[in-house]
Amino acid sequence: MKALRVPAPGGPEVLRWEDVPDPTPGPGQVTVEIKAASVNHLDIWVRKGLPGIAYPRILGCDAAGIVRETGQRVLVNPATSCGTCEFCASGEKPLCRDYTIRGEHEDGTDAQLLCVPRANVIAIPDALSFEIAAAAPLVYLTAWRLVITRGRLQPSEDVLIWSAGAGVGTACLQLARRAGARVIATASTDEKAAKLKDLGADLVLNHAREDVVKRVREITGKRGVDLVVDYIGKETWTRSLACLRRGGRLVTCGATSGHDPVEDLRHVFYRQLEIIGCTMGNDKELEDVLRLVFRGEVRPVIDSVLPMKDGAEAHRRLESRQAFGKIVLVP
Repeated sequence: MKALRVPAPGGPEVLRWEDVPDPTPGPGQVTVEIKAASVNHLDIWVRKGLPGIAYPRILGCDAAGIVRETGQRVLVNPATSCGTCEFCASGEKPLCRDYTIRGEHEDGTDAQLLCVPRANVIAIPDALSFEIAAAAPLVYLTAWRLVITRGRLQPSEDVLIWSAGAGVGTACLQLARRAGARVIATASTDEKAAKLKDLGADLVLNHAREDVVKRVREITGKRGVDLVVDYIGKETWTRSLACLRRGGRLVTCGATSGHDPVEDLRHVFYRQLEIIGCTMGNDKELEDVLRLVFRGEVRPVIDSVLPMKDGAEAHRRLESRQAFGKIVLVP
């Protein structure tokens, strides 16, 4: 088969669409013929190099396709865990020491074939395209945990979503709207801002030219928002804290602009702010959010569909923040 691999860490130019041995299913596994896979920021971090990763590595954690053994149309749950530790038993699966994300801790989905545990394939409706199915799992699972589980967003609350045109951002926006919150989104261009309005954002701020903190205070009558969703990190962190009301909540799942922001802890303890970390989610959360996807109540936003062999172009587009929504690759 062919697969998109990183032979050694580097820029997009290191990616190779090359022949690799076909995988062989182990006990309890099935073989999925991949019809579509989607690109996530995780793929960029793995391509650049992360501690503990063995290279070469096949990228990708999201995919949809056909189970070779049964002909069933499925998407792939991107993560596994031990299933028996205290965290798995309590529903906190992402805290499991054996939590494994496909494409990071093991070879991923950017390939023609993939072998996974039978429990990791989820049947999809016939009306759902492989491209839409492949775009859903990681970002909607993460968004559900960010906004609903960990963020505890309530009807009538105000939420600020930074760079909401990202894949996880568009998912957060849709879930926040469905929860009954007022959504303030940010974007770097007027074109993205218009798309976010069409997607349901109540207000969109252009963070490239507007003072987001000042505008949020104006919009909320100097109160601040109840929840900030920030996966940008260093570039936005101080402003995120400043946008919160007293007792407000900041939930984060990433640090695309840097992991070491400057922070004045006096703002945290004096205003009694909550800073909440979040990654991925558990199987029940994935089941809950996919039910909405399958019923068409929320829908992944597709930026573009590219041949898998053009993975380098997909990485450049995502890394330069040109994409609005998800980039999908097809073998």
